[in-house]
Amino acid sequence: MTENAAPLPPPPEPGAVAEIRPGLRWARMPLPFPPHHVNLWLLEDGAGWLAVDAGARTDESVGLWSRILEEGLEGRPITRLLATHFHPDHVGFAGWLCERTGASLLMPRAEYLMSRFLCLDTDEGMTAQQLDFARMMGGGEDYLAFLAARGPLYARAVMPLPRQYRRIAQDDRIAVGGREWRVMTGGGHAPEMAALHCESLGVLIAADQVLPRISPYVGVGATEPEADPLRDFLESNARLRALPAETLVLPSHGEPFFGLHERIDALAAHHAERLGTLEAACATPLTAFEAAGVLFPRVREHRPMGFALGETLAHLNRLVGEGRAVREAGDVPRYRRTKNAGE
Repeated sequence: MTENAAPLPPPPEPGAVAEIRPGLRWARMPLPFPPHHVNLWLLEDGAGWLAVDAGARTDESVGLWSRILEEGLEGRPITRLLATHFHPDHVGFAGWLCERTGASLLMPRAEYLMSRFLCLDTDEGMTAQQLDFARMMGGGEDYLAFLAARGPLYARAVMPLPRQYRRIAQDDRIAVGGREWRVMTGGGHAPEMAALHCESLGVLIAADQVLPRISPYVGVGATEPEADPLRDFLESNARLRALPAETLVLPSHGEPFFGLHERIDALAAHHAERLGTLEAACATPLTAFEAAGVLFPRVREHRPMGFALGETLAHLNRLVGEGRAVREAGDVPRYRRTKNAGE
C-alpha cells in the first residue's frame, strides 16, 4: 500500500485532468444542479484510455471534453467508456463521447436498459404516471400543477446511448493497462450501479455508492412505489466494507478520501437515525408528503420536493419491511407505527 501513501492532488479545473496514481487520472465536470460537479476517471490502457462516466449534457460539455481529448490524454484516444449507472450526471454525455471517439460502451444491463427506456418514454403517459404517484403520496394541487407543467425530464437531459454495449456484472474482471479491476455492483441509489476495485492499486472507484460528505440519494420512484431501495443500499455498502480499510476511495462527488469503513458506518448510522425519527413521527399516521415534512422540514420549493418525497418513501418502505410500521390502505396510504415499536 505504499502507493496509497502518496499525496492526492487538488480537484482539477473543468477541462483539465490531474494524476491520482500512475495511469489513473481525474477529470471534473460542472453540473447545473447540486452538488455542482461530477468526477470522471480516466484509466490508461495501452494505446488508449478507458473513461469512467461521461458527465452531464450541458452547453459546456463539448468544449470541456474536447479540451480533455486534445490536451489531457497525451494524444491517445478513449477506446472504452464505462458508465456506472443511468443517472443524467453520469451518462448524459455518453452518447456524444462514444460517437466522437468511437469508444465502446460498458454498462450494467439494468442501468443500460433503464436509460434506453427513459429516453424513449416521453409521452403524456409518463407525466400521468408521475401525477398519480404524487397523488398517492398526498401531493397538493399546486405540486401536481408543477409536475404537469414540467413533463418528463430524462430524455431532455440525456443523449441516447449507443444501440450496442457490453454488459458488465458483479465480479467481472476488466483488464485495463495491465491491471485488473473487479466490478462490484450495488443497489439503492440505482438498480445495478457499478463500482470498480483494483486490488493492486488499493483503489475503489465508488461511483455514488459511498460519498465523503453527503449521503447518496436513495429514493423510490413511480414505477415501483413499494420498492425497498434503502435495504439494497445498506446491503451493498456492507459488501463494500469487506474491502481493506486503507482503500483509496474515488467518489463521483466530493474529493478522493481514505476511511472507507468509517464512512460506511457513518452512512448506516445516518439512516438508522432517520428511520428512528420517522418511526416516532408515525405514532400519528402520516402520508408520504406529511412524512417528508418530518425528514426534510426545510424543503418547501417544488423542484427539490421530488427528491425529498422519494427518499422519505424509501425510509417508510424500510420501516414497513422491518415490521416497524404498516401501510394503511387507501387512495392516499398512511403509514402508522406498529404497536410493538419502541418509543
